[in-house]
Amino acid sequence: MSVPTYNRIIRKLIIGFGNLFDNITLVRYNTDNTESERVLVPIAYAPKERYVLRLEDDPNLDKKVQIALPRMSFEMISMDYDSSRKLNTNVKNFAQTNSGTLSQYNPVPYNFDFNLYLYTRNIEDSHQLIEHIIPFFTPDYTIKLNLIPEMGAIREVPIILNRANHEIFYEGPREDETRMIIWTLNFTVKGFIFGKQSSANLIRHTISSIYSLNTSEDVVSFVMSPVNGSGFYGKGNTVYQGYSYGTATATGIVKEWIPSLNILRVTDIKGNFNSTTPILSLQTNASYTYTSYSTTPNEYARIDVSVATIDSDRYTMDSTTITLDSSSNYYPSSIRENI
Repeated sequence: MSVPTYNRIIRKLIIGFGNLFDNITLVRYNTDNTESERVLVPIAYAPKERYVLRLEDDPNLDKKVQIALPRMSFEMISMDYDSSRKLNTNVKNFAQTNSGTLSQYNPVPYNFDFNLYLYTRNIEDSHQLIEHIIPFFTPDYTIKLNLIPEMGAIREVPIILNRANHEIFYEGPREDETRMIIWTLNFTVKGFIFGKQSSANLIRHTISSIYSLNTSEDVVSFVMSPVNGSGFYGKGNTVYQGYSYGTATATGIVKEWIPSLNILRVTDIKGNFNSTTPILSLQTNASYTYTSYSTTPNEYARIDVSVATIDSDRYTMDSTTITLDSSSNYYPSSIRENI
């Protein structure tokens, strides 16, 4: 947390919200419904109290200051964590830039509450502004913001209209009918807060393995007991348990025998081997009991790829090694013969 991080997300949300209500034009009419004048309603980021105090101080607006009605202002009043939009925090997003690859974790969802204030002198003006704004929210209106340009994080941000209420203030001398009408529209902006970006290292070396989905082709590694056995298992030997091979309760094919470690690796197993009966070799008469075992899927192929150079968006492979298990029936005979 000691590294400064500032993506200007809240600033962009505030600007995006304010731009929704920019350039709103109010039209005043004569008694015969002909147009009398048009007024461009200005908007600023400011709390309601600022304008209330100003209008109360000069209700007739006869001082030489720059303020007139109608007018609008808005402010962000709160922000709350939104657990319903929570994404996996550990998932990273990546982007390719001219200087390299950037990565960034998923953002944190937050709801930002905004108030929009409409200030008018007469009810007709306030109703016209309300009828101009409300139809766009049903109850939400979605805007698109480029929140993190360098990451290409362009998000659609819904803005929800929650409620609208109004107040009427009468100020000035008793004989005057000066009044101020203030509408308050409350909105929720469903935004995100992003963390810092970091440089991502490119993967230059990969190893991919293809394993069998058939459990009968799994490789079982038996740890043989050196004191309870003798002989040598040859690769490809048939091993079994039982009085004879014809009456065997379990059979298999030797994939590897490692005498120095007393490990016998067997595949193509049929039946269940038990630790109290010796595992016999049909070809060499080797005989051992085992103390423990472990199972690993049979590896059909291993693909080893290395990247030598990187030129903009193209990669040049340095070497590719593909190792296949030629003994497996997984491949057609035409392939096995050429391995």
